[in-house]
Amino acid sequence: MKKNYVIIGGTSGIGLAVVKELVQHNNHLFVGSRNERNIEDVKQATFFHCDAVDNTFEFPNNIETIDGLMYCPGSLNLMPFKRIKEKDIINEFKINVFGLLNTVKYFLPLLQKNQHESSILLMSSVAVTSGMKYHSLVGATKGAVEGITRSLAAEFAPIVRVNAIAPSITETPLTKKFLSSQKIRSNLEQRHPLQSLAEPMDIAHAAVYLLSEKSKWVTGQILHVDGGLSAISKN
Repeated sequence: MKKNYVIIGGTSGIGLAVVKELVQHNNHLFVGSRNERNIEDVKQATFFHCDAVDNTFEFPNNIETIDGLMYCPGSLNLMPFKRIKEKDIINEFKINVFGLLNTVKYFLPLLQKNQHESSILLMSSVAVTSGMKYHSLVGATKGAVEGITRSLAAEFAPIVRVNAIAPSITETPLTKKFLSSQKIRSNLEQRHPLQSLAEPMDIAHAAVYLLSEKSKWVTGQILHVDGGLSAISKN
């Protein structure tokens, strides 16, 4: 049976990989972003303009229910703590927390109207549980995401499940500038027990599982898809 999924931030990186994977399972995708790049050739995907931070969603008004919602706009603002300005803190919380909350508030009625269970999927980071230099903003905002995940899972059960994925560094347009040096890339690969970096589709496979009925008894969880970085010591 074809399902309706909404992917906010689905025109690039991990979000786009999730869109491409979900359409392979004969689902209909509604992709929300500020621009329509990269999805023109993705069949069964309908673009709608949105700006989650500004609480603007031009979602089709003839859609009465949705089966799943994923929020994955990207940001990666790494800097020494002493260089962080108030505007940096505000911007990161706007993207990763305020935009997320606006999105959930907008789409929750459509999720709750579903006659079967529905799913919300959020994006955290391995940096929440594994201390990393220059990741203060990532740790702060994604730590908030993990708290939101567990709180909403408790509040929305049993109709809506809420989970999050915590990836390590993934090869996307967002991380391209950090991976331009072969030395840096090799060092990052060596830090991971699986000795490689993730591709967007590695994260997408986990996302499809958490959005689908195959995870119907999973809620309030943070799934680490990080090459073993958070759980396995390399010493």
